[in-house]
Amino acid sequence: MTAAQADLPTDLQAKFQKLPEGLRLDSPDVADGAAIWRIARDSKVLDLNSSYSYLLWCRDFAATSVVARDADGETVGFITGYIRPEHPDVLMVWQVAVDHGQRGRGLAGALLEGLTARVAAGRALTRIETTIAPSNTASERLFLSFARRHGASVERKVLFDAGLFPDDGHEPEVLYRIGPLDH
Repeated sequence: MTAAQADLPTDLQAKFQKLPEGLRLDSPDVADGAAIWRIARDSKVLDLNSSYSYLLWCRDFAATSVVARDADGETVGFITGYIRPEHPDVLMVWQVAVDHGQRGRGLAGALLEGLTARVAAGRALTRIETTIAPSNTASERLFLSFARRHGASVERKVLFDAGLFPDDGHEPEVLYRIGPLDH
């Protein structure tokens, strides 16, 4: 158990025990940036950002992001997120990815549960938001399942139409607003 996990109330720590065997959740640090970039690249689904941006993310948004580590301490999954400046009670989940060898074990759900529990332990968190491209059914299932577990409603609307993206073939990004959350 990491210091971030130990700071959680006992009832929230139990959520971490749903992690697949041999894995643990942790706050990212700058040294995780390269692994996060690699996992995002290998996902073949996420928009890949520069390796530099992942290093900055691990430095500046570690408190609202999470990584999964295997028994050797290697990063095998991540969620990057941030608190919306205009809405300090909203966690915006930016990217979620799990290494190919760890897929199908419930790790993405455990990452999302762990991150929201940790953020909610330190602030009033009433909802999460994320954007999902229409073809990303795995992400849609992840977030709809999270909403069901928390008894939360889901509002959807197109946040960024496909025409706003400068690259050809980019799908629209649909905003999912999930809340209110029960903790």
